[in-house]
Amino acid sequence: MTRALVLGGGGMTGIAWEFGILAGLARAGVTVGDADVIVGTSAGSVVGTVVAAGIPLEDALLAQHGPSSGAPAVDITPAMAAFALLADRSRPRAEIMAEIGAMALAAPAGDEGAHVARLAAQLPVADWPGRDLRITAVDTDGGTPAVFDRAAGVPLPLAVAASCAVPCVYPPITIDGRRYMDGGVRSGTNADLAGGAGALLVVAPVGGLIRPMIDREIAAAGAARSLVVEPDEEALEAIGPNVLDPSRRAAAAEAGLRQGAALADAVRAVWL
Repeated sequence: MTRALVLGGGGMTGIAWEFGILAGLARAGVTVGDADVIVGTSAGSVVGTVVAAGIPLEDALLAQHGPSSGAPAVDITPAMAAFALLADRSRPRAEIMAEIGAMALAAPAGDEGAHVARLAAQLPVADWPGRDLRITAVDTDGGTPAVFDRAAGVPLPLAVAASCAVPCVYPPITIDGRRYMDGGVRSGTNADLAGGAGALLVVAPVGGLIRPMIDREIAAAGAARSLVVEPDEEALEAIGPNVLDPSRRAAAAEAGLRQGAALADAVRAVWL
């Protein structure tokens, strides 16, 4: 049976919480890093790369407790304004995604190279792992979705940086002459990209906000067994209101670790 692991977007705290979830499951004897397919969106592209590269989850978890170099929380307000447009059901979604793309291009979001370097520093490898890793992004010109994998010929750090290019906060990333932004503009999980899998595990830091969309994507994927893992109340408290606040990483990771252990039986029933 083909198994797919979908890792959703959720900022810096989302990365930490996802590593906590996966490490908590592993400590409880449920290893999901052996997935046949890994789909990573935004924060999930970082976590997915680490998992696909076979880096020990305990090492990744430990890194979430490291110093944040005194970095302040990033102002997420511009991104929230952009993503809020997606709630408008009176307009075609593609039209809204194109508008967000235009906003992302116009925003004074800093240096593109610096964003790539920042994301590359979080990756344990510079080249694509030999796994079916799918990283999502969105073309700012028209809002066309994109999926990068090792066959696409795109350097891994660029693919991850594009997937994590939160609109109006970080600059869109240039790949083959086109500018790409956060894959979460299409969907916080893009779980439908795991079509054909028999077992589907979706780890979604912002799952509670987009659960109807996730359910539709799972239905489109057609998996025989599926489970969505999203933060519980304690985890939401640890994550806090700003997913781009590095000071919350350790607390988010610990909340994920606890929650992952508690969910082991439910995940085992889907995965094994």
